[in-house]
Amino acid sequence: MADTKDQKQQTEADTGSITTHSSHGSIHCITIIGTIEGHQEAPEATKTTKYEHVLPQLAAIEETPDIDGLLILLNTAGGDVEAGLAIAELIAGMHKPTISLVLGGGHSIGIPLAVAAQRTLIAPSASMMLHPVRISGTVIGAPQTYEYFRQIQTRITRFIVDNSSVEESELSRRMMETGALATDVGTVLGAQEAVAMGLCDAVGTLHDALAWLHSQTKK
Repeated sequence: MADTKDQKQQTEADTGSITTHSSHGSIHCITIIGTIEGHQEAPEATKTTKYEHVLPQLAAIEETPDIDGLLILLNTAGGDVEAGLAIAELIAGMHKPTISLVLGGGHSIGIPLAVAAQRTLIAPSASMMLHPVRISGTVIGAPQTYEYFRQIQTRITRFIVDNSSVEESELSRRMMETGALATDVGTVLGAQEAVAMGLCDAVGTLHDALAWLHSQTKK
């Protein structure tokens, strides 16, 4: 019995997840923090969320009858685009009540992850950074490379628009803004701006997120 408990605690520590039980039902909480790690490992000192940990968790949450809803705590600087979209697509395809709470920052590919939930809240002090797809390292300077970037950007934009109330033209304009950031194109949005733009449903706290989940999981 002790081994089982220790294993559970180790799993929670490794994956940043926990299931809570109360009179309102059972809520599973996962954290998406640091850099979203894809097919290549991030540097050892970098805080990461590994997509191979999150994907099976989401499938298990959807299939487990004892879990009534999902809370996603999000504080990420972005990361691997395809890994982030893979996680976001699974969240968006869930039937159980899901809510995301942006804490600190929900930047870059963190935006699709935030809007993928059925309801998206952002903490009063949090922010979201919009910018176009970018890559570091050696790039082949050929038309096909830029077409590939365009296709990725279209996928991201379409997902955000389909899962939030933001206008596509406004989203694209903010992504390509040149006067808002010192060394890059894009825009940093405060909590109220993110709500006004339609990326988030409301400014809120942990209490607000749990209250919404409890309202959706009443039996």
